[in-house]
Amino acid sequence: MTYRHATVRDDYADLAGGAVLHSAPGFPAFPVRLASEMFQRAMELRGGGRATAWDPCCGSGYLLTVIGLLHRRRISAVLASDIDPAAVGLAERNLALLTRAGLAARAAHLAEQAERWGRASYTAAAEAAHRIATTLSADGGDVPNAVCQADVFDADRLRQILDGRPPDVVITDVPYGEQTSWHGPNSADGAAGMLNTLGSVLGENAVIAVAVRGRKAPRADRLRTCATFKIGTRTVALLRPQP
Repeated sequence: MTYRHATVRDDYADLAGGAVLHSAPGFPAFPVRLASEMFQRAMELRGGGRATAWDPCCGSGYLLTVIGLLHRRRISAVLASDIDPAAVGLAERNLALLTRAGLAARAAHLAEQAERWGRASYTAAAEAAHRIATTLSADGGDVPNAVCQADVFDADRLRQILDGRPPDVVITDVPYGEQTSWHGPNSADGAAGMLNTLGSVLGENAVIAVAVRGRKAPRADRLRTCATFKIGTRTVALLRPQP
C-alpha cells in the first residue's frame, strides 16, 4: 500500500525525537510520515472540518505532538493519556511544544546547552525550535492540549477525563511488547480490549486510527472496520463505533 495523502517524502529532521522533541529510553518515536498519513485518512473518513485528537496510549506524546505541529490548521485541541506516570510526565513536556511559549523555552534551553558544551547539535536543535515556532504561529498559533493519567481499559476513568466532550479522532500506536507493553489489570485484553473500551466512550461520529506491528489488523465487537492499510512493518486500521 502506498501513501495516499503524505505522498511527498518531506524532510522531517526538525521533528526528530531527542532534538527539539523530547525522548527517553523505553519510549520509541513513531514514523512522522506514517503519523501524518494516519491522521489525514482519519479526517477524510470523518468528513473534514477541525478535530479534537486523542491518543489514549500516548507514551512520550511524540505521535500526538507531531500531528499537532504538522496539521495545526485542522486541529482544535489534543488530549493525551497513558497509565504510566513516567509517560505522562514526558508527554507533558512534548505537548508543551505545541505552544509558542513552550518552543521559546525549549529553544533557549538548547541554546544555553550549545554555549555550555560547544556542541553544534544543540545549536541546530535551537534553530529547529525557532523554525517550528514560526510555522506554528503561521498555521494558527498554540494548540490547546491536556495530558492525563488513565488506564485505557477503564471506561469510567476515560469518561472522566473526556468530561462529556468525546474527541473526533483517536490516533494511537499500541504497545508491541518490545520497548513498551500493556499495563493494568486488564492488560491481557490487548488491542481488542482497548478498542472495545474506546467504543463504549466515544461518540458515534468518531474515527479511530490504530497502528499495530504485523500484518493482522485489530478488530473489536463495538466497532466496525472501515479501512485498513499496511506500510512497512505496521498495519493501520480505521474504525468507527457501531451505529
